[in-house]
Amino acid sequence: MTDAPTKLTSMAVMVLALLNEGDMHPYEMARLLRARRDERLVKVTNGTLYHSVARLLEQGLIAEVGTDRQGNRPERTTYTLTPAGEDAVGDWVRRELPRTDRPAQFRVAIAEAHNLDRSEVIDLLRIRRVALEEQLLLHRTGLGEARERQVPEQFLLEVDRHQVLLEAELRWLDSLLDRFDDDAIPWGHGAVPDSERYRSQRKAAQQ
Repeated sequence: MTDAPTKLTSMAVMVLALLNEGDMHPYEMARLLRARRDERLVKVTNGTLYHSVARLLEQGLIAEVGTDRQGNRPERTTYTLTPAGEDAVGDWVRRELPRTDRPAQFRVAIAEAHNLDRSEVIDLLRIRRVALEEQLLLHRTGLGEARERQVPEQFLLEVDRHQVLLEAELRWLDSLLDRFDDDAIPWGHGAVPDSERYRSQRKAAQQ
């Protein structure tokens, strides 16, 4: 495991994950992120994207593989993922999946969990489940004690909301782990067909 994941933003992880699909220039990256509605997970602006690419290049996690110009378009530099970059994606996801204190990062981690082996993802999610269960117990206990002390309900709304969210995530996590146990989720790059839709999406983003 490297130190790189601690320095990566969610946007940087998304860039590395895109390059795991193949070499790209930043313009294609931005178009793919928007086409896939990944703005749900990270704020996609040209500024943040190009800054992330520059930082990843400095860190040796990506490398330039060529520059081209078509017609009147500006020059576009194409980047490739280095072995260190590939390791960095896995390390970052590995660190974020079991954490319960960084919900925004977890959304990216679960979206990119397919970069890890299936068995490792299951183990990490089970660690997360234990932590969530402990938090839920604390919330239930604290909420019950507060109500016994007749704390006005208006002061308990956020605690009540968080308890409901914890219960919902545990139900979702249990369902997900059951699907893993039943082999209901094809896993890994080899399990994803090279569909016409994917090829068309990549081609459109390159224009």
